[in-house]
Amino acid sequence: MHRICLWLVLLCSSAPCLADYSTHPRAASLLRQLAQQENFTDHELAGVEAALRQAQRLPKLVEAEQNAAERVETWTIYAAKRVDAPRIARGADFIDQHRTWLMQAESEYGVPPAVIAGVIGLETNFGSFTGTTRVLDALATQGLEHPTRSRFFFSELVAFFAFCRDYGIDPTEPRGSYAGAMGWAQFMPSNYRRLAVDFDGDGERDLWQPADAIGSVARYLVEYDPARSWRRGEPLMVRAHLRRPLPADVAVNTSRSTHRAADLSALGLDSSVELPPETPVGIVRLQLDDGEEYWLGLHNFYSVMSYNPRVYYAMTVSQLAAAMARLDAERQADR
Repeated sequence: MHRICLWLVLLCSSAPCLADYSTHPRAASLLRQLAQQENFTDHELAGVEAALRQAQRLPKLVEAEQNAAERVETWTIYAAKRVDAPRIARGADFIDQHRTWLMQAESEYGVPPAVIAGVIGLETNFGSFTGTTRVLDALATQGLEHPTRSRFFFSELVAFFAFCRDYGIDPTEPRGSYAGAMGWAQFMPSNYRRLAVDFDGDGERDLWQPADAIGSVARYLVEYDPARSWRRGEPLMVRAHLRRPLPADVAVNTSRSTHRAADLSALGLDSSVELPPETPVGIVRLQLDDGEEYWLGLHNFYSVMSYNPRVYYAMTVSQLAAAMARLDAERQADR
C-alpha cells in the first residue's frame, strides 16, 4: 500500500491529476471574493465549486512559467526563433489581409498596424496557435499552488470565473496558454474583461476573431497603464554604442525609462540618432552568444512592455514590427 501511495504522489507531481480544488484551503476565499466583489449568487457559486471539482493539477505549468525562454536564452537564440524570415513574411500577409481593421485601429488608437501585428505574431503566430491548456487548470494550479506568484494567478482565477459568468461560458471549456491567457491577443481574464473591444460591431468581444483581437491590442497599449500609454507617431527604440563599460550601479533592462538622453554621454553611451536632451530613455542590454548589444528604449518601447514586462518581448515586437512594415511597403510598391 505504501508503494502504491508513493507511486501516486510521484505520478501527480509530473502529470495532470484530478485535484478537486473545491476542497483546497483557499477555495473559501475564492468563493467569498466572487460573492463580495462580483455579486455571485448561491447558484453561481455552486457552479464554481462544480468546476473546481473538475480542475486538474498541472504542476508542469509552474515549471514552464519559471523557465520561460526570456529567462534562460540569450538574445541571439531567442531572436533567431522569432524574428525570422518566415514569421516576417506571415506578418506582412497578416497586415495585408487585415489592413482595414489595422488601419481603423491606428486611426482610433494611434498604434501602427505593424506593431499590432507584431504583438499578435509573437503571442499566437498570428492567431494560428492560441493554446491547448484548459484555462481553469492553468489558473487553479498556479493560483493555488505557485510558489512565488500565486497572488497574481489567484486574482486571475477570480476574474476568470467572473468572465465565464459574464459571457455565459462553461469554465471547463476555454483553452489558452500555460499562464491562462486567451485568444489571438492572449489576454489574461482580468484584461479580457477590462480592455477587450467589440471592434467589428457584431455584439461580442471575441478575442478568437481577428478584428476584435486587433482593436483590443491597440486599446491595451493605450489604456492599460496611463503612464506608458502609446504615443501616436513616436518610435520605439534606437541603437546605441557603448564606448566604455557602464558603471555597475547603472540601471539596465528596466520596465520604464530611467535616464534622459542628456545623461548618456557621461555614461559612455552614444545614441545612433540624435535625441532631444530631455527625452526619457531606458538602457537595454541584450546578451548575445558572443558579447552584448545596446539599445535605447523610448516611451513606446515601454508601452509594449506593459503588455509583457520582459525586455526580450518588447525588443522582439519592435524588430518584428520594423521588418514587417518594410516588407509590406515593398510589396505595396511592387503592385
